[in-house]
Amino acid sequence: MQNELLHELEQRGFINQTSNMAGLNDALNAGKIAAYLGSDPTADSLHVGHLVPVMMMRWLQKYGHRPIMLVGGATGRIGDPSGRDTGRPMMTEEILAKNIAGLKKSYAKFFRFGDGASDAVMVDNYDWMKTYSHLDFLRDFGTDFTVPRMLSMESVKRRLETGMTFLEFNYMTFQAVDFLTLFQKYGCILQTCGADQWGNAIMGIELIRKKLGKEAFVLSTSLITDANGNKIGKSAGNAIWVNEEKTSPYEYYQYFRNMPDDLVERSLKIFTEIPLNEIARLSKLRGAELNEAKRALAFAATEIAHGRAAAEDAAATAAALFSGGAAQNVPTADFAYTGAAPTVLDLVMGAGLFPSKSEARRMITQGGVTIDDVKMADPVAVLDVAPGTSVMVKKGKKTHLKVNII
Repeated sequence: MQNELLHELEQRGFINQTSNMAGLNDALNAGKIAAYLGSDPTADSLHVGHLVPVMMMRWLQKYGHRPIMLVGGATGRIGDPSGRDTGRPMMTEEILAKNIAGLKKSYAKFFRFGDGASDAVMVDNYDWMKTYSHLDFLRDFGTDFTVPRMLSMESVKRRLETGMTFLEFNYMTFQAVDFLTLFQKYGCILQTCGADQWGNAIMGIELIRKKLGKEAFVLSTSLITDANGNKIGKSAGNAIWVNEEKTSPYEYYQYFRNMPDDLVERSLKIFTEIPLNEIARLSKLRGAELNEAKRALAFAATEIAHGRAAAEDAAATAAALFSGGAAQNVPTADFAYTGAAPTVLDLVMGAGLFPSKSEARRMITQGGVTIDDVKMADPVAVLDVAPGTSVMVKKGKKTHLKVNII
């Protein structure tokens, strides 16, 4: 009989690939398990692109299992080559510490931590990796990994021609030792991951089998892409961050509120805990009525990440702006007044509304920018603003920004 958790995950579209579905199903039916999900501290917050396996782990906890959330203090010092054409830049100890603290804050938004049987645990793989000398690591694990097997991994093959370093080549061995360590310490039998981590995760269950003669499992999720089919991530410049210092609750809400029509049903299943029968109803809406589904998606996703009060504030702000009224909690930015009155182009670029001047000029001349409800047409038109005042800037139909002149 299919386990209830696996049925939920399958119905919601989480499952991409499993190492042994029948074996995992039997293990879940036999009792409560521990599972882990890891993330390297390459930034000081999770982003929406991370949230598919995070939400899958949240469901695991809701069904009474124990999530182990791993922050890669050790693997972050190496750099994961998966899905990359170049090596990751090395981080200082200060940046690593800041990023680790930020990831822990992000995880705390999605899980209940504590000492109970199903309470989540936070771990840092640096705590055990720092105890190994190079000689110790090679002695303990060097014969458990063969070079042909490591070369067969997609993350390695795609980098061979561009130059993978020996440092990066070791990454999969570290991740495998993580799984072995958590198996031994917490009885963790499952690793969840994004599809791009499949090869690294498989190395872990192979190591557990070699060292202990026991079976462990991997469950991967599909990767989330933006409207253009690009992987969501900070390196792609399209990240929507979980921590409010980087993306405000209003901007987070708006990201989901503006979801393309063809992605609404999938997003409702992945990013919310709305019951499936209600999602089925919402997904049947068409035309203007689909806005009800988008509002439900935005509210539920924001409530999980930021709490009900922040979701209510974001929804009220969005409704007020849509109707042309005044609104609280609108994202703000500062513009430094240098003494000369700024042009429209100066203001929107200084406020960070556009990635390039060419894009800003094009949108201004096409009538896509308004300032205090006045549509701008000339990028070099001079604005009558002064320090201590503020203006409301609208980019397109959906982006609002209060710009403080300082």
